[in-house]
Amino acid sequence: MTAPTAPARRRRRSLDLTFPVGVGLVLLIVLLALVSFVWTPYDPTVPNPADRLQGGSPAHPMGTDRYGRDTLTWIMMGARITLLVGVVSVGIAMVIGVPLGVLAGMTGVRWLSGLIMRGNDLLLAFPALLLAIVFSAVFGAGAGPAMIAIGIAAIPAFARVARSGTLQIMSREYILAARSANRTSLQIAIQHVLPNIAGLIIVQASVTFALSVLAEAGLSFLGLGTQPPTPSWGRMLQESQQFLGSRPELAIWPGLFIALAVLGFNLMGDGLRDRLDPTLRGRS
Repeated sequence: MTAPTAPARRRRRSLDLTFPVGVGLVLLIVLLALVSFVWTPYDPTVPNPADRLQGGSPAHPMGTDRYGRDTLTWIMMGARITLLVGVVSVGIAMVIGVPLGVLAGMTGVRWLSGLIMRGNDLLLAFPALLLAIVFSAVFGAGAGPAMIAIGIAAIPAFARVARSGTLQIMSREYILAARSANRTSLQIAIQHVLPNIAGLIIVQASVTFALSVLAEAGLSFLGLGTQPPTPSWGRMLQESQQFLGSRPELAIWPGLFIALAVLGFNLMGDGLRDRLDPTLRGRS
């Protein structure tokens, strides 16, 4: 076996760092959310006009907003809704999209597979923002309708990934053996297809989580997502607009944590892909 070249070694080191850096950033966001359940520096719902628009200080490390509320407290509380939206949105997309993709990949009825994928393409034409506007008009603005809209918009991605992986698995010899043993389609899907496409689904979930963080922040910025008094990084950005000249840190802190969350989940997804892909894992 030949020794790896210098570019290959550099690429290998890059792959080795991607996953731990991503996991570290994700754990930081999760830690903020967990700590906020037992402790926060201040009450996030109680304004303090005497401390409004303060810069960083020992009492308020990240300063305060126009109502005198502690920015660090809002960052910690905002991590909760960020993770909640991601978990619920990814859960909705996965629970609906994966079975549809597996069905489309396993069925021998061509028109049924075509119908599922054409419906998938139709849903792909409706972005999360448009669905959120529709849901807000019907059910009212809030985190719940936003989570459902983001989850529905992410269904096509899971369906496509699941179908692609299923088609590859269905061409393997052990699937023919399972069919020869009179295994039902449901048994084949549970025992053979799903375990073998789990890596693809996990990677897609990580990437979709990052997109959900961005979508929630954007919807809250527009007033269609998380509503007051629940802290939200997107609404923090919206409320900081008029103070960009005098207190830019009001926008910098929530923007920074949104970027860290998105970067963390994307890096973790890339790292998982590199570890779960046998062609990449076998390289040295």
